[in-house]
Amino acid sequence: MEGRLTIDPVAPARPGQARNGGGAPEGWAVFLGSSEVQGGPGGIPIRAPVGLVAGSRGVRPVALDATGGVASAIGPDEALVGVLPPVYPEWLGDRSFLSAHGCRFPYVVGEMARGIASAEMVVQAARAGLMTFFGSAGLSIDEIDRAIATIQGGLGSEARNWGANLIHSPQESHMEMAFAELMLARGVTNISASAFMRLAPAVVYLSARGLTRGPDGHIRRRTHIFAKISRVEVARPFLSPAPEAILGPLVAAGKLTSEEAALARRIPVAGDITVEADSGGHTDNRPLTVLLPRIIDLAKEVAAEHEYEPPRVGVGGGLGTPSALASAFAAGAAFVVTGSVNQAAVESALSNDGRAMLAQASMTDVAMAPAADMFEMGVEVQVLKRGTLFAQRGRELYRIFRTYPSLEAMPEAERRTMEDKILGRPVEEIWSDTKRFFAERDPAEIAKAEGDPKHKMALVFRWYLFMGAQWARSGETSRRADYQIWCGPAMGAFNDWVKGTFLEPIENRTVVQIGLNLLEGAAWAVRAQQLRLAGVPMASENAGFSPRPLR
Repeated sequence: MEGRLTIDPVAPARPGQARNGGGAPEGWAVFLGSSEVQGGPGGIPIRAPVGLVAGSRGVRPVALDATGGVASAIGPDEALVGVLPPVYPEWLGDRSFLSAHGCRFPYVVGEMARGIASAEMVVQAARAGLMTFFGSAGLSIDEIDRAIATIQGGLGSEARNWGANLIHSPQESHMEMAFAELMLARGVTNISASAFMRLAPAVVYLSARGLTRGPDGHIRRRTHIFAKISRVEVARPFLSPAPEAILGPLVAAGKLTSEEAALARRIPVAGDITVEADSGGHTDNRPLTVLLPRIIDLAKEVAAEHEYEPPRVGVGGGLGTPSALASAFAAGAAFVVTGSVNQAAVESALSNDGRAMLAQASMTDVAMAPAADMFEMGVEVQVLKRGTLFAQRGRELYRIFRTYPSLEAMPEAERRTMEDKILGRPVEEIWSDTKRFFAERDPAEIAKAEGDPKHKMALVFRWYLFMGAQWARSGETSRRADYQIWCGPAMGAFNDWVKGTFLEPIENRTVVQIGLNLLEGAAWAVRAQQLRLAGVPMASENAGFSPRPLR
């Protein structure tokens, strides 16, 4: 039901600011309740129509009565010149997104890897009507399976507004297909595909498996693909039908029927595209205002070529304040995705120590560091810089990797410095642990490393990068300087916004309160802009939304 968010009547506001952003103009009492969130910028409601009266002194907003007429007297030289419709957080994006995925809000809780977007986070977010993805990247198939069982146990079989993350794994490509098989077996119907540089068979398999044509002639998906992209050349294949070069082998292998392949040739691989701007983790640091409009246009162009409806295009990266969300929706986003801000939520699998570090971050407290899963390729991820040396140490390991053909070729003094100052352990011990890990995960990696000293070096360095994330999750404070915490500048913007409010303490930062407050604030920002465009003076100090407990 739209608009039924409620507020704690004693919720804190910013110092010197009324809870509803300033005193309401005379005549607005009809709209203001004691518990429902019905205030708005300058006291002008967002959940009711607003009349616009123009006269010799300019334009001003007025309340309307039940018949649509002006509820209070107006001046002799004034006239009703327009009406602004209600603004609900539920209406900010593409409403087809809500019906397609069974959610209330056009808001996605993104898939933070290694289970940081935990099963508990997924359950809580989905119950609140948000779309949400489990952070399955970097976990074993067994770990993912257990988490999916927990989510399904918490939400039941009818919930559709959740899914899991399929991340491109060039070092372990077999994991992609194993993940796909698990999702199909467990009935997970939403998959966020991330970090892919080109289409992979596992993505096409998930997209095409179970396609049917309904009685109305429309093609129905069993699995909905959300493709996370940051480049035009990567977006185009996801916006296009699956290529024969991938469909053919899948049919030959018995994974798809010829009928499913035929239907896959008539729809885009992904029904939803997530444009990834300046995000935490894997990112190209693209500016949202440049990338999003281009991908929206590209979606229309490709859809016109193939004569089908264009996929929905949403955006993530840099979204940590209501104004940022409102800007994304104004630029045409069908939905928004948050990530960094949710890592500090109480449901996050990040340690309390790591969450506290995030809560202190500013917008500039981020840096790029080598990615553990694509180390040899030189791919980087965006991480927290404040309070940790992970980015600097990771870059030093990559310099060493580029400089020497093997660990044995390193000068002894440099090797000892690396072990003491970065790795914290002798290389021999790390290699022993690495061999035990891959003996279960992928024995071929051991054989390759024993025949290729450069690959052995890469595996040893990937141990450090991998463990950086693990230490941050477990709260290994003795290795705090080596924490790898994925983080974008949105985290600092969020911290600035919530300063002095109930969301400043990390113990109050639930994933639901974060999402509802960002959405409510975005609706306020939209209303404020409507009023400005109509010529209503709107002081910036009266236009903002201060976080408060919502439900």
